[in-house]
Amino acid sequence: MTSKIAAEAIGTAFLLIAVVGSGIMGERLAGGNIAVALLANSVATGAALYVLISIFGPVSGAHFNPAVTLGFVLKGDLGAGAAPSYMMAQVLGGVLGVLATHLMFDEALFQMSKTPRAGPGQWWAEIIASFGLMLTILGGLYARPQAVPALVACYITGAYWFTASTSFANPAVTIARSLTDTFSGILPAHAPMFIVMQFIGAALAVFVARRLFVAGDD
Repeated sequence: MTSKIAAEAIGTAFLLIAVVGSGIMGERLAGGNIAVALLANSVATGAALYVLISIFGPVSGAHFNPAVTLGFVLKGDLGAGAAPSYMMAQVLGGVLGVLATHLMFDEALFQMSKTPRAGPGQWWAEIIASFGLMLTILGGLYARPQAVPALVACYITGAYWFTASTSFANPAVTIARSLTDTFSGILPAHAPMFIVMQFIGAALAVFVARRLFVAGDD
């Protein structure tokens, strides 16, 4: 169990390093062009996800996401007793990843984001993003388990662009991103509603997947 928790913490830390670090680098190099910065942010995040899921998947399942962990509990693939440890490791790893990124880029170590992200459109986007992510994972495990890293990486890269919220889709990521006043940040007061929507989206995906991905169903 210790190796699984460590994998979740380290994997989530590097996911946040990719998200926040590429956001800072993209913004600095884009010269004010937000589209270019977002492109850099999304591609770097997708590429990192492919690597992280590939190497940590065999260890812990490579959730890196409390909503995904909840999804696997609801599906019956992870015991409810293990879920809190997974989730705490993910949140702690995410926060440490943000702090490590601030150190790399000579940013103030402790920050609070001032970027507002709220409103019905953004909340609905987080349901869509999280539903799609969980369905991608479950559908990949059903049809082509070896392709899950690529499927998730491609989905998240695309979802940065086709969701109004730029697809946080992850409570640990949301909490960590509230602690950086950089390109990827979210105002702390707006984080709780994002998190609620993320859990709803993941749970709905498990419900739908139970009916879609049934072995031998014709």
